[in-house]
Amino acid sequence: MTSFIPGPLDRSRRFYVAGHRGLVGSAIVRRLEQAGFTDVVGASSSELDLRDRDAVFRYVEANRPTYLALAAAKVGGIMANNTYPVDFLSENLQIQVNVLDAARHYGVERLIFLGSSCIYPKLAPQPIREEALLTGHLEPTNDAYAIAKIAGILQVQAVRRQDGLAWISAMPTNLYGPADNFSPTGSHVLPALIRRYHEAVRDGAGSVTNWGTGTPRREFLHVDDLADAVLFLLENYDGPTQVNVGVGRDESISQIAERVAQVTGFTGETHWDTSKPDGTPQKLLDVSFLESLGWKSRIDLTSGLASTYEWFLEHQSALRR
Repeated sequence: MTSFIPGPLDRSRRFYVAGHRGLVGSAIVRRLEQAGFTDVVGASSSELDLRDRDAVFRYVEANRPTYLALAAAKVGGIMANNTYPVDFLSENLQIQVNVLDAARHYGVERLIFLGSSCIYPKLAPQPIREEALLTGHLEPTNDAYAIAKIAGILQVQAVRRQDGLAWISAMPTNLYGPADNFSPTGSHVLPALIRRYHEAVRDGAGSVTNWGTGTPRREFLHVDDLADAVLFLLENYDGPTQVNVGVGRDESISQIAERVAQVTGFTGETHWDTSKPDGTPQKLLDVSFLESLGWKSRIDLTSGLASTYEWFLEHQSALRR
């Protein structure tokens, strides 16, 4: 059993970031190093397959971290989630159970599990409070991924009840930023829009066609803000309830597309393919609990989009096709 007292974590203790090269994990590593942590470790997917239970146990045994952030996951946009639900359910469950079981076995003192706002019911009252979990049906296009993330939340809660470990969960809203997945088939909406409009400008296209009607509303949080919230929660929060992390404001997908067009310099027309699914009509998180603890997002969408597009331009030759 661990007795947690809110306050700064020991910067000299080992901190394992599972998924340290991904969008979220790399941001957490940057934030930890900025905060003075001197022993941050991680392993790439080629070095450690988190679906391999024995390998995960060997890694955690060898490294014996005091702190752990579980940011590794199989993720994708609406098309990928809808097309490969078995993969999203099975692989995420394997990753979570393996890492959480190994962390429990070797006594990781402080752990944060990261999920997604898709855990909440499709028609949950807006903005969505933490209490909405498990109160209604999920959005069908990503229900498999959502179920896996819900299982992770419940495992963290179970460990707290059974072992008394000071583990917590956080549920970020839609994320964007450097190191995102910009692939045409596997990306989320915002990086997909960035790539689509960029290629339209590059190719001199007069129009861009996006999925759906453009009417669903989405909230976007810069991944560096999330990383800051992760460290804040680890040092200031200890409770069984998952904590929403977001900005508390949303915009329609068509408004987001206009922003991306402006950032990329696209001046043509935008069309909408209404034969494609929209997904959840609105997904805005109630972040009042996190704000009551003393944390609030700082990166506005305008500057965040601009810096993300700059990163995309600098790294596009190495991006997934």
